[in-house]
Amino acid sequence: MTATQSVTPSKAHLSVVQPDGRAGFGALRAELHARSADQDLMVLWSELKTPERKAVLASAGMEPRDALRSIEQMSQHDRDAIRAAIGRMSRYAQQLGSRLGTERHAHPSRDLAANARRALDAGRMREALHWLDLIERGAK
Repeated sequence: MTATQSVTPSKAHLSVVQPDGRAGFGALRAELHARSADQDLMVLWSELKTPERKAVLASAGMEPRDALRSIEQMSQHDRDAIRAAIGRMSRYAQQLGSRLGTERHAHPSRDLAANARRALDAGRMREALHWLDLIERGAK
């Protein structure tokens, strides 16, 4: 190298996550890389018990014996089927939970019980027994 040549520093290799001040873009990029490598699925799969794995596999249309295999041993097609099954099951659980939560708050016996409590507080035993009788008939 001669004295007239300048040495330019080479760019360092960018890491997967590099803070860039763009509202978490680096973290999002890292998450997408992990997903494409199925890292999140590997962690989830390792935390599931065998019967839970079998339920997911049944939803994915796969064989129960696959519950003993690790995600790394499965084809990309199988991984995609498992990911889709987990997504379906998660959405179903959320819908069921919200439906049950709505029904739980709107249960008619709550109003009847509130009427019975008010009657008891006021010393009206006959009225309280009427409300309790309605609750018991509805429970049968």
